[in-house]
Amino acid sequence: MIASRSAPKPPNKLSFNHNVSLTVSLTVGSPPQQVTMVLDTGSELSWLHCRKTPGTPSVFDPIKSSSYTPIPCSSPTCRVRTRDFTLPVSCDPKKLCHATLSYADLTSVEGNLAAETFRFGNSAVPRTVFGCMDSGSSSNPGEDSRTTGLLGMNRGSLSFVSQMGFPKFSYCISGRDSTGILLFGDANFPWLKPLSYTPLVKISTPLPYFDRVAYTVQLEGIKVSGAVLPLPKSVYVPDHTGAGQTMVDSGTQFTFLLGPAYTALKSEFVKQTKGVLRVYEDPNFVFQGAMDLCYRVGLNRPGLPMLPTVSLVFRGAEMSVSAEKLLYKVPGMVKGSDQIYCFTFGNSDLLGVEAYVIGHHHQQNVWMEFDLVGSRVGLAEVRCDLAGQRLGMGL
Repeated sequence: MIASRSAPKPPNKLSFNHNVSLTVSLTVGSPPQQVTMVLDTGSELSWLHCRKTPGTPSVFDPIKSSSYTPIPCSSPTCRVRTRDFTLPVSCDPKKLCHATLSYADLTSVEGNLAAETFRFGNSAVPRTVFGCMDSGSSSNPGEDSRTTGLLGMNRGSLSFVSQMGFPKFSYCISGRDSTGILLFGDANFPWLKPLSYTPLVKISTPLPYFDRVAYTVQLEGIKVSGAVLPLPKSVYVPDHTGAGQTMVDSGTQFTFLLGPAYTALKSEFVKQTKGVLRVYEDPNFVFQGAMDLCYRVGLNRPGLPMLPTVSLVFRGAEMSVSAEKLLYKVPGMVKGSDQIYCFTFGNSDLLGVEAYVIGHHHQQNVWMEFDLVGSRVGLAEVRCDLAGQRLGMGL
């Protein structure tokens, strides 16, 4: 937990882009080098690709920076308890702190811990700890070639937001184009609707499947056009191992629900769209490995039909998912005279993930505030492209 600073800092703002992931641009090193990083509220340690490879000229080059400091194995930083990399950490032959990070999508990166100056908005943060990664495996090489690394934004002590000392940050993802706003500090704007807050769930005892530094909120129910799914509350509560928490994760594109909740939602959505949408009947097709409800939509159709709204009900707040946020066109997939669209909720069980994950696709046009000091997440529906204009971001 971050101690609240006595003097409030003015908010820092950055614009970002989103395609499969949310990416922000900032500068690192002395002299500053421009880098592009994936904004990930589900990760702790930030990292940059530090090796020059053909076709990726934007990779960070530590040799050119006078402020780059590798972290030795003897440093206490090398022994910080974190879920992000394996402990005890390994030492490389030069006695430098070595880290390997693995992600749920089976990608991994490895390299050394180091400290460097990160600059964004009107701030410079010297000696920010990050991973200088020189190798890794990727599930999405096309997207990764445009990014230099990852900005870890969870509540862990080594995350970017924890090291900066800001008590809160917000972002807003536009649904009309691929832009957004990232704001560090307070968002006190007269045009912003009052936020609805949901408290973060805290479990003090370490449990094998519970991530204690994630932004975990309590999902209490799911509604489809006002009809509440007939599920017991216990379905949404973490079990004795910690499995079943609900995480707000900007590093995941879509939203994934545990099996019983996903099956109930799928069944109700199919029922309410009968006669409006044609289900794509192919038992062998599962989009992105976890989304098995897809539809055929005519190529000549001007747009999607009216769809029922799906509402995720949290303690104290609600997130509504409607219209085009409910269906995602599978790129390049055409069957006869139809395009294939898939339901943007997937089955966590098919991914092998023991949690509910609220992805960034459903956070479009929602002002998302992460309050680390108040231990809560705030949300309000807003047109993010207009919010960007009001903030002078030129989006």
